[in-house]
Amino acid sequence: MKEKDVIIDVRSLSKTYVDESGETPALAGISFSISRGEFVSIMGPSGSGKSTLLHILSFLDRPTRGLYRFTGKEIGELSDADLARVRNQEMGFVFQSFNLLAHSNVYENVELPLIYSKIAPSKRRAKVESALRAVGLESKALQEAGTLSGGQKQRVAIARALVNDPNVIFADEPTGNLDSKSGAQVMEILKELHTGGRTIILVTHETKTAEFGKRLIRIADGQIEYDGPIMQGIPKDSLK
Repeated sequence: MKEKDVIIDVRSLSKTYVDESGETPALAGISFSISRGEFVSIMGPSGSGKSTLLHILSFLDRPTRGLYRFTGKEIGELSDADLARVRNQEMGFVFQSFNLLAHSNVYENVELPLIYSKIAPSKRRAKVESALRAVGLESKALQEAGTLSGGQKQRVAIARALVNDPNVIFADEPTGNLDSKSGAQVMEILKELHTGGRTIILVTHETKTAEFGKRLIRIADGQIEYDGPIMQGIPKDSLK
């Protein structure tokens, strides 16, 4: 694995939450790397630490101990303002609950990250239209987001994740609120994006959804119990 190809590098990462009842360990010294162009599925039972890991990888939380480099930058050396800037410009996000502005139209929802990035209005249109084409929603640009079906809302969310041309797309339970048909359509879009060279990190509890990835990281009790390829479905020894 060439150093320049590594987007995410995690070494001995730990996270412990402290409150009045004491300390609660969530991650216990995990290590792995993710290279540009990978499609990685992260699985684990409730309370395993997978959500904590996602929050750290996406800069929503900081580790208690350990090292995390994103595109070669050590996040422990970055201010909160720097992390917010990198998060907006270099990461895209797809959430289970869509997180769309219901009373804004599709175009306005997809445009939002560009506004936060202070990209000139004259340069936004081409980017938004390109992102909408990637998910097949050009004809819905002026439709109010709240009137769309669940599958269409998630496709808008994917377009919004794409619009800043991020280094990595994080998909957090992207099919959780969808029927099986819509969920499969959304996953096919993510699969096509990966085929086109995008780096996808998927967090899911659904085996069929995870199987769209090429690599599985399974977490239990804050530790990695399996990290390997998804060949013919999810390896049985990863589900223990």
